[in-house]
Amino acid sequence: MKHPENAESSAPFSLDDTPLARELADLTARRRILEDVTVQLSGRTRVITVSNQKGGVGKTTTTVNLAAALASVGARVLVVDLDPQGNASTALGVPHTAEIPSIYDVLIDDFPLADIIQTSPESPNLLCAPSTIHLAGAEIELVSQVAREHRLRTAVDEYLANLDERLDFVLIDCPPSLGLLTINAFAAAHELLIPIQCEYYALEGLSQLLGTVGMIQKHLNPTLRLSTIVLTMYDGRTRLAQQVAEEVRQHFPKEVLGTVIPRSVRVSEAPSFGQTVIAYDGQSAGAVAYREAAVEIVRRENADTAANAGAGVAVKEEGP
Repeated sequence: MKHPENAESSAPFSLDDTPLARELADLTARRRILEDVTVQLSGRTRVITVSNQKGGVGKTTTTVNLAAALASVGARVLVVDLDPQGNASTALGVPHTAEIPSIYDVLIDDFPLADIIQTSPESPNLLCAPSTIHLAGAEIELVSQVAREHRLRTAVDEYLANLDERLDFVLIDCPPSLGLLTINAFAAAHELLIPIQCEYYALEGLSQLLGTVGMIQKHLNPTLRLSTIVLTMYDGRTRLAQQVAEEVRQHFPKEVLGTVIPRSVRVSEAPSFGQTVIAYDGQSAGAVAYREAAVEIVRRENADTAANAGAGVAVKEEGP
């Protein structure tokens, strides 16, 4: 005779009740939402510097994958690779050997930006100003240049002024330092995007970075503003990641995206194939997250524009 207390334990085990099944169901639902998403681009070019002096937080990964995600929703995007390692150029499938004209030639020899830009094989909407090994010496060479902090800004402004087809975004990938290359990026941009790793030490150095931004605003670029913080390498299974996310949101409630970028094998693998994760595995969790982040960045600007235009209280759109 079966005892009542054993009745529940004898019920068949269902895979649908596991955390993995719930996670997969959630990912499937998010993919479906993204399939139907449309975004309205503002019509102006947003120049965004992606920077964090701490290495290994996902600056380049965020730059290239956001660029590809924005291109996938119809935006025309230029990535300026300002890191001598050239990882952004690699991820976008753009050749950047030593003999190829690069951002070094723009900064040091006054090449027009249009002369070095290449189109990524991923999308005709995805452009790249590549970096080469020559950029490693640019910090020293820039010291003696006239208007050394504004070399990139001048080049970007001239390029945008002579375009036949409007760009929607310029994303500038910075090296993990606060030298003249990064200062050029800050001086050229309207907005600053900071990727923050959801791990210990995440907020260390952030105050110094924001202090530098304050100095840039005061002396070189009063229009620069911190517009976006992206939480990267998030592992929701750990209490530490949750605590870091909560702390960052508490300090920067308006700037932090609702979308978080999870740790993802696919995101790590993609650059070795010369691709972004959007092209490498567009259905993966990492690709879905970057596409959601791209939609959120576009919609946030639209909401801010409506508010600044006196359109009343902007109704928050349903995010993907």
